[in-house]
Amino acid sequence: MKKLILASAVFAVFCGGAQAEEKKPDNEFSFNASVVSDYRYRGISQTRLKPALQGGADYTHNPSGFYAGTWLSTIKWIKDAGGDSDVEWDIYGGKRGEIVKDVTYDVGLLRYQYPSNNLNPSANTTEVYGQLGYGPAYVKYSHALTNLFGFTDSKRSGYLDVGANVEVGQGLTLNLHAGHQKVKNSSAFSYTDWKVGVTKDFGIVTASAALVGTNTDNYVGPGGKNLGKNALLVSVAKTF
Repeated sequence: MKKLILASAVFAVFCGGAQAEEKKPDNEFSFNASVVSDYRYRGISQTRLKPALQGGADYTHNPSGFYAGTWLSTIKWIKDAGGDSDVEWDIYGGKRGEIVKDVTYDVGLLRYQYPSNNLNPSANTTEVYGQLGYGPAYVKYSHALTNLFGFTDSKRSGYLDVGANVEVGQGLTLNLHAGHQKVKNSSAFSYTDWKVGVTKDFGIVTASAALVGTNTDNYVGPGGKNLGKNALLVSVAKTF
C-alpha cells in the first residue's frame, strides 16, 4: 500500500527540475527504512493503530525512465481478519518521465502480496496506475485488476488520489493529499480520505508529521477500534 517513502520518491521526481543540470548515473539503486507510529494506507490503519517497521529497495534506469522496486511493512489486519500473515510485500515497476517542462508522468504496475494470508478471497491485489504531475502537484488513478484486498467480487475497484508536496524552505515540505477509494460491489466500504502534513529533511534522517482522516467508520478492528479515525501520525525514515 502507497506510503510515506513512495510519496517522498514521487516528490523527488516532481521537483527534480532544480537538479536537472546534474549528470545522473545511468543506473541508480537506493534503499530505505522507516519507523511509523501507525501504518495508514489510503487513510485506513493496517496495524490496528499501532507502529510499524518498513523498508524497501529501488532501481531506476535514468536514460529510459524505467524503474522497479520492492517494499515491505509489518501489518496486523490480515490476522485480525482471520488470516495468517503479518507482512505486506509490495513489488512494483513502471516508467516515468517529463512530457513537457514541469509536466511529468508515471505509469506502472503494483502487486500487493500477503504471504500465506489464507483469506478467501485472497488479500493479494494487483493494480495498474497512472499519474500526471505539474510542479509539486499531482493527480493519480489506481485500478484493481484483481479483487481488492480480499473484498468479494471487487475487481475494477479504483482509487483517485490528488495532492501536492510543496517545498516551503529550510528543508521543510508541506504534504497535502485527498483521495477517494471506490470498492466495486461493496459501496458501504467506499470512502474519502485526506492528509495534511510536513516533512523535514535533517540530512541524516527525514522526519514527518501529518494529520490524517477519513469519512468512514466501517473499517473496524478488534475492540471496535475505528481504523479510519482522524489521527496525528509521525515517522522517521532513512534512505541509503
